[in-house]
Amino acid sequence: MKRLIFVRHGRAEELPPQITDIERTLTTKGKVVSRQMAIRLKDKNIIPDIYISSHAFRALETALIFAKEFEHKPDKILVRNKLYFNINFNTLSELLSDLSDDATTVIMFGHNPSFTELPDRLCRTGCDFLPKSGMVSLVFKTDAWKELIREKGKQEFFMRPEKTL
Repeated sequence: MKRLIFVRHGRAEELPPQITDIERTLTTKGKVVSRQMAIRLKDKNIIPDIYISSHAFRALETALIFAKEFEHKPDKILVRNKLYFNINFNTLSELLSDLSDDATTVIMFGHNPSFTELPDRLCRTGCDFLPKSGMVSLVFKTDAWKELIREKGKQEFFMRPEKTL
């Protein structure tokens, strides 16, 4: 069995004219909510084997918050530029095919619309819109990452940030 978790980055600052979209950082609330979501994942006793993040700073910050909560070193995070914009099934397949099949749980940090569209296409029953700091976990009955097949996954859980935050 393979588990693929998609995490949309936390709330980020507005885009000021002096920086690029890639450089945007999480707001204080974005950091707090991302940490709370990492704790909720940890409470499920799910431990990521591999972290993969977009190179955009807000996604990488979110990945770092999760890694810290799981007491994993930052160098465990693989940074992939391909996760930044318009990821399709072929791009995802390329990213996953390079991974060791010894890993059972991969957690990815990135952006919409791709992080809503990909889980929706990979899951037999489809998935809802993924909000900022939201996460969805899909499980697949396969032992090889390169064999993940569109619409063959099963949604294990879908978590949104708590409304009280």
